[in-house]
Amino acid sequence: MGQKMHRISQSRRTTASGFERTVHLYQAINCKGCPLGGQCHRGQGERIVEIDHNLIRHKEAARTRLSSEQGVVYRKKRPWDVEPVFASIKSNHGFKRFLLKGMNKTEVEIGLLSIAHNLRKWKA
Repeated sequence: MGQKMHRISQSRRTTASGFERTVHLYQAINCKGCPLGGQCHRGQGERIVEIDHNLIRHKEAARTRLSSEQGVVYRKKRPWDVEPVFASIKSNHGFKRFLLKGMNKTEVEIGLLSIAHNLRKWKA
């Protein structure tokens, strides 16, 4: 409804991967009597919105790079550069799932698969 929202606070959060981000909290001044209240939010009281301005800036930069001429060239190249490697590992060599659990162990496992794939290419 065009109502301005004011910043009420900011907080620092750490993601599961250890990345620290700053989130700004914005709150509407008066939501009482608003005809879009049920569509906008379900909670009681005024609506609070969390925004990570840094994430928005990074997404916009990525979108700009991907839509540039060089980005389009890279995206068009990907289907025959990267995807066949995964298809070969899956269908030709029978790799359907990881045998180990945990990020460190799966990184080792995919590393071994990559080495084996590169050795097969080198041999041929």
